[in-house]
This record gives sequence, structure tokens and C-alpha cells, in this order.
Amino acid sequence: MERTFFIIASLLGSLSVALGAFGAHALRGRIEDSLLANYQTGVNYMFYHVLALFAVAWAMSKWPASSLPLWAGWLFIIGVVFFSGSLFVMAFTGLRWLGAITPIGGVAFIVGWLLLALTAWRN
Repeated sequence: MERTFFIIASLLGSLSVALGAFGAHALRGRIEDSLLANYQTGVNYMFYHVLALFAVAWAMSKWPASSLPLWAGWLFIIGVVFFSGSLFVMAFTGLRWLGAITPIGGVAFIVGWLLLALTAWRN
């Protein structure tokens, strides 16, 4: 699974750069500043969690008997989908009610980080 998380992290990293460039060049001036700021937050958090997925891959190879990094990795991916994804869709559609979904991803991120800490603590 560490290979899978490494590949997903690499692909999401590439997507983060592409989405960041798209936001900076194609969206500026075309959507409200507040929606552009939300979009950029989504890009930033996606990229932060690319790094987290690399940490997951490392933790899985360092502590192969622990299932906690596996859960952390899936929570980071879920977090990207719900947190960043909702901000991207909100920016494109202007549907601000999607902001109610964003915290689900935030909670997934938080729990993923706590599971990584618990992995190191236990091992």
C-alpha cells in the first residue's frame, strides 16, 4: 500500500500544481475574490496533504505491522476530496452551501494527522 500512497501523492502533487496555475492565470478576474481565495485554500490544503501522503508511505515502510498509517492515508485522501473538492466546486459554481461539506474533509485531515502521531507514539 505504501507504493499506492506514493503514486497517489505524486499524482495529487501534479494536480495541485496544475490547479494552482489554473487558478492564478485563468480564474483571476473571472470569479469573485472570495471564491478565488477559497479555491486557493483548496489548492494549498491539497498540496499539504500530498506531503502527508508521502509521510504515510514512509510510516508504512518504517512500521509495517501498524495499520494506523493506512487509515491515516485514506483519511488524507478523503480529506482532499471533501475539503479541497468542495472548495473547488464552490469556486466554479458559486454554491456557497457547499461550505457545509468542507469541515468533513477538515476533520478527516485532523484525524489522519493524529493517527500518524499515534503510530509513532506506539512504535
